[in-house]
Amino acid sequence: MSFPKKLFKQERTLFFLMVAVALIALLANCKGDTETTTPTEMPVANSTLDATKNRTVTQEFKDYWYAGKAEISSYKLEQARYGELRDGTAALIFVTEDFLPEIQVKADRQNDKNIPVLKVNATKNFNTGIYPYSVMSSTFYPVFEEKHAIKVSQSMQEWCGHQYAQINNRDQFEVNSHSYFEGEADKSFTLAKNVLENELWAQLRIDPKALPTGNFKAIPDFSFTRMKHVPLKAYDAKGTLTDTSYTIEYPTLNRSLTINFSGAFPYTIEGWEETFVDGYGARAKELTTKATRIKTIKSAYWGKNSNADSVLRTELGLE
Repeated sequence: MSFPKKLFKQERTLFFLMVAVALIALLANCKGDTETTTPTEMPVANSTLDATKNRTVTQEFKDYWYAGKAEISSYKLEQARYGELRDGTAALIFVTEDFLPEIQVKADRQNDKNIPVLKVNATKNFNTGIYPYSVMSSTFYPVFEEKHAIKVSQSMQEWCGHQYAQINNRDQFEVNSHSYFEGEADKSFTLAKNVLENELWAQLRIDPKALPTGNFKAIPDFSFTRMKHVPLKAYDAKGTLTDTSYTIEYPTLNRSLTINFSGAFPYTIEGWEETFVDGYGARAKELTTKATRIKTIKSAYWGKNSNADSVLRTELGLE
C-alpha cells in the first residue's frame, strides 16, 4: 500500500514535532532535578558568629583587599611528624574573590547573587626521611556576612597515599572524606555547625576582635585530624585573644595552636606554634611545630606563570 507524497511529508513533519516537544519536556525535567536554591543558614551553635548579621568593613580593608592582587606570605617551617621536627616551608595566600552560593565554587563572572569571600590557601611542604609531604587547605570565608566559612577543603599527599576532606556549609556542615587508610576511606556525613579552626585565619584578617574566646566547641584543622587519625568532629575548645596573638586549646586532644599577628591592619600573620603529642610508641613525645614569616608580597600570582617569574619564589625564600 502506498501513501501520497504530500501526506507522507505531513506525517513526517508531525512526527519530528512530537519528538522535539518530548525532548524539550525531558530537558526541562532534568534541569528541575539539578537546580538548587540558596541554602538557608541554621543558627550557629557554640559560636560567636551570627548567621543573619551583616559585617561592615573599613575603606582601608577595601583598598587593601580589592586592589586586584593577592597577599602571599612565606614561612620557615619546623613541622612535628613521627616524633621529630622536620624542616620545611609553608605559605599563606589570601585573596578576595566571588563565590557561587549554591554549588560553592569560584564564580567565573560577576553576579549580584555571588558571595564575596576572603580565600586563604595554606600550604606546607616538608620531608620525612626519604619521602615528602605536601599539605594544602583552602578556606572560603564570607567578607560581608558574619557566617561560618562557606567551604573548607584539604588534601595531603605523601608516598604512602593521599587523603582529601571537604566541608560544605549548608543546612548543616556536609562532610565528604576520602583516604588511603583503612577506616577512613570514602565517608559522607553531617556535623552540627561549630567553629571551624580553618576559618579562624581568614576571620583574623578581617577582624581579630571577632575571634571566638572563652569556652566553645570547634572542629580542628583538617590536616591535624588526618595526621593524627582522629575523628573529624567538634571538640571542646578554649580561645584566648591578646593584641598580637590568638590561642585555641583542645584539652581532650592535648593540643594548642597560637597564631601570632601584627597588632594593626592588615593584621599580617607573623607565624604560629602548634603543640601536641606526636609520634607513636616509644617515639611519642610533646613537640611544637613552629612557623616564622620570611617575606610578604602582593601579586596577581595567577598571571605569574612563566619561567621568568620563578624569581618570585626565590624572593619569597621558597627555593
